[in-house]
Amino acid sequence: MPERRPEPVAVGPDAAERARTVATRPAATVCAPGIQGGRVLAHTVTRDGQVLLVVSRDGDLATAVRAAPGQDLSTLLMVSDHAPVPLRCPVRAQLWLSGWATPVRPADRRTAVLAFAEQRPDPSLLDVGRTAELLRLDLAEVVLGEAGAAADVGLQEFLAARPDPLAGIEAEHLTHLAADHADVLALLAGRLPAGLLGPGDVLRPLALDRFGFRLRVERRFGHVDVRVPFPRPLTCAGQLGPAVARVLCAARAARG
Repeated sequence: MPERRPEPVAVGPDAAERARTVATRPAATVCAPGIQGGRVLAHTVTRDGQVLLVVSRDGDLATAVRAAPGQDLSTLLMVSDHAPVPLRCPVRAQLWLSGWATPVRPADRRTAVLAFAEQRPDPSLLDVGRTAELLRLDLAEVVLGEAGAAADVGLQEFLAARPDPLAGIEAEHLTHLAADHADVLALLAGRLPAGLLGPGDVLRPLALDRFGFRLRVERRFGHVDVRVPFPRPLTCAGQLGPAVARVLCAARAARG
């Protein structure tokens, strides 16, 4: 009987999970026929996978949707993921969600607004039906751009995935780390591959997810991103403190 080998442990999120996480970020614009970089008041992906947009009722996109045949307009939503700490290149990823935008019917509006608010309780929802319009984007294609590469994400994989459980607290933890804990960054630097951090290089926190820290080494020309993983992926935000403690304990032990 052949020897059974343990399954490899994932060291980072797959493209679908990363795409769902990027989709939670607030910075977004839309493009449609005749519209370039239109403003979105708010957007979300609901728990059951609906992509919803809040736009100004008299804005370009809502006007174009109402004028489109069948009120069905080919639309591209672009979401940008910005690092919460100062970096030379602050955009960590971009997500392109393309499909057809159509108004949410008045009979479905209340249910849609509640589903939207469950994921993102944005103040613009209070204006839906008055000065704001709620649109649904029926997805045709999902593309994730990250680290200089673009990846197609299957629609079923995207809809089945869930955002990273640390997405809502990541910014607070990274800004606190960057501003107040140079000692912790120094310990994390000890977990980098030998020779990666050279003279004159600057180490900055880039990201935090359930798989661990991502750090950026900023060099005079360009940068390098590297992951410092947790012992095992987290399943909820409550596991973050013990996981960080174990990483730092291992870093101290490696220092001797």
